[in-house]
Amino acid sequence: MKIRDIAEQIEKIAPLKLAQDWDNVGLLIGDAQKNVKNILLTIDITGDVVAEAKRLKADLIISYHPVIWDGLKKITADGQTNVVYNLIRSGIAVFSIHTALDSAMGGVNDGLAEIIGIHNGRPIGDYVENPAGVHYKLVVFVPAKAAAKVSNAVFAAGAGAMGNYSNCGFQSKGEGTFLPLKNAKPAVGKKGRIEVVNEIKFESIVPEEKLDDCLAAMKKAHPYEMPAYDVIKLYNNGQNKFGLGRIGQLKKPSRLNNIITKIKKATGAKTIGIVGDENRLVKTAAVCAGACDKIINSVIAAKADLYLTGELKHHRALAAQEAGLTCICLSHTVSERFILKKLAKQLKKQIRQVTIKISKKDKDPFKWKKL
Repeated sequence: MKIRDIAEQIEKIAPLKLAQDWDNVGLLIGDAQKNVKNILLTIDITGDVVAEAKRLKADLIISYHPVIWDGLKKITADGQTNVVYNLIRSGIAVFSIHTALDSAMGGVNDGLAEIIGIHNGRPIGDYVENPAGVHYKLVVFVPAKAAAKVSNAVFAAGAGAMGNYSNCGFQSKGEGTFLPLKNAKPAVGKKGRIEVVNEIKFESIVPEEKLDDCLAAMKKAHPYEMPAYDVIKLYNNGQNKFGLGRIGQLKKPSRLNNIITKIKKATGAKTIGIVGDENRLVKTAAVCAGACDKIINSVIAAKADLYLTGELKHHRALAAQEAGLTCICLSHTVSERFILKKLAKQLKKQIRQVTIKISKKDKDPFKWKKL
């Protein structure tokens, strides 16, 4: 299976359009035409992970964090570019997903929200455009006998896709009237005489990038010289926002100790940092994987009881403390690593002919010890 085909499957899980504009996602190293037999999943790509990939004969590493953050002026065998150098030399491609997976439905932040019991969580901030883009409704009036031909042509051109369904449309019966004038070339009726025709009002949803193609297909398939149709831009009320973090009510209020037990079981965290009241009853909570910085201001403003994250800067922690917000810090990568098992399952369902393994060398760079 080629990398480009695998990339299409990854896009279904974590559309790259969901990534923050400062991020670096997608195919960062390698050839999209390369065939892949073995994939290694990891949060970070370190020297140990590259060695593991070589040992497993991995053709592609799918990493959460980008292996290349900024523009590189040189790539050498020593220094900070050593990992990139070894990947290129070994012919191992890298595809990174990072904040695309953070914002995606069912991604990292939804996973954290599920762990602590948030019901119908919504993004907190750093919003991005819906990857589905702008949609229109195409309404066309067509003679009943030609309805199937026109609707099938419009569907084939890209209309009618809704989630996991295709060919979505609606038809209603009615009568169309028209009077062919002197220079008309009517497919039905005669010049100078009003015609009444049994027609179908056909409606379907069209993504913006497919609109011109669907209109052209409709006109080509339509028997009338001058088809009657409407194109209506659909209103987005903002309910389906995409962004970082999640916030919402817990399905059932819970004591912090019970929530910590769930977190430990789901993430494997061996230690946590706590800011604020350790014994509170949590009704409203928020989560944000990794380091979300200013998002905590929105959490404080919403008067949440709990905020679960990877790490907090000192002054953000002080602000939370003064506001009465309890915070739990898991360590940056611990707040993210749990998602790899779910990602592996999803990819295995979609890419059956490729072996997918989770790195055993990928780990938190910090070692926490009691003094």
